Amino acid sequence: MLLMEGQIAELTKSSGMLGTVDMEIFYWWCTAIMICIHAGFLAYEMGASRAKNVLASGVKNILAFAFIVPTFFFFGWWIYLAFPSGIIPGESGAAGLPWAAEMGPNLSDNASGVFWAAFVLFAATTASIFSGAVIERIRVSAFVVLAIVLGSVAWILAASWGWHPDGWLVKDWGYHDVGCAGLIHVVAGFFALGVLLNLGPRIGKYNADGTANDLLPHNVPMVLIGLMLIIVGFFGFLGACLIFNPGAQWTNIYGQPATLSSYAFNTLMCFSGGIIGAWAMTRDPFWMMSGALAGIFVAAAGLDVWYPPLAFLLGIVGGVIIKPGNDFLSRMGIDDSVGAVSVHGFSGVLGVLAVGVLAAGYPNVGDAPPTSFVGQFVGLIVMLCCGFIPGYLVSLALKSFGVLRVPDKAQEIGLDLAEVPCQAYPEAVGSKSATLIPAE
Repeated sequence: MLLMEGQIAELTKSSGMLGTVDMEIFYWWCTAIMICIHAGFLAYEMGASRAKNVLASGVKNILAFAFIVPTFFFFGWWIYLAFPSGIIPGESGAAGLPWAAEMGPNLSDNASGVFWAAFVLFAATTASIFSGAVIERIRVSAFVVLAIVLGSVAWILAASWGWHPDGWLVKDWGYHDVGCAGLIHVVAGFFALGVLLNLGPRIGKYNADGTANDLLPHNVPMVLIGLMLIIVGFFGFLGACLIFNPGAQWTNIYGQPATLSSYAFNTLMCFSGGIIGAWAMTRDPFWMMSGALAGIFVAAAGLDVWYPPLAFLLGIVGGVIIKPGNDFLSRMGIDDSVGAVSVHGFSGVLGVLAVGVLAAGYPNVGDAPPTSFVGQFVGLIVMLCCGFIPGYLVSLALKSFGVLRVPDKAQEIGLDLAEVPCQAYPEAVGSKSATLIPAE
């Protein structure tokens, strides 16, 4: 996914057409597998909603995917290619403009489209992460605006700085985050936190004395199946984080030697560690499967370098921290419906810093400095800002215009009646003669 000028042509020359086609097929299937992430989030968020809000949660998730694709085509990809040096766009962005030859069916280019597609799925993942935190009280229109800001602007700017081989965080600080612990999970988790501060809790979440009530999922089995589908999708996601070099050594996103074997060892080990850590803390299957995700995110930044037992231990840490992290937010009056800030944001923070502590000194390619704790910390601050600041400011603007939150009355009757012209369970919930109450 290093779309530097001339790189695709160089790969084609060195490997021949057969190798280039193999590369194209590899990213094609990584992208297809990544769609499981969004099938998983769809099931997960609908199951985590109460029965009266099921379809509204699903519609929101579907629309996030639909709007991210065209917006990422028209300007998201350009941001990645144009801004590696900072806030002033460079000429390298020309290849990402929607009218560029690379953005069409160019028969001499077997890579641009599949690389773009993989990045689109990364972008849609950020929107889905944010989506779960705000279910059952955000307006669909406001959510779509926020999803576009996160998926096609905020995270991809962070990626241009910290994932692009010429990104200033890489070149100046040696930032290392091969599996996007910071670039996606910290950005999306803290974007969600910024929105939650303005959105407020669901009706009925808190009592007058400030104590919290559990607003339970209507279908926990659906939640668990959805979470497992997300895990399946992350194998495509993490595979797409590698650079397929036909006939040569594969590399990570930064050009350092890497293998699928390292990703296979470490992803499975941290996945299982996360489940075990959450099981030891809670015995709750919801948090156990959330722990599987958190385990991956704590290990994600260094998947290419961890010794598998270390990845397992990092996964356990991820599983252990997420429930206490979410409980802390709840005590602060922040209603994160699915624990997204803790599972993605807090775990991502640990993942970025783990590389600075446990892999300090790992050499970079070219003249970039080696990995260090200081470099990882600087990168982490950038990721926090790329997520929290736009999430807070854009949601604050939407709130000031009165278009962020669904009215209380609509929440009480359920968002399916208020925003979706049908019911998920018409035989068990509500009645066919119920009056639709517009949310906007």
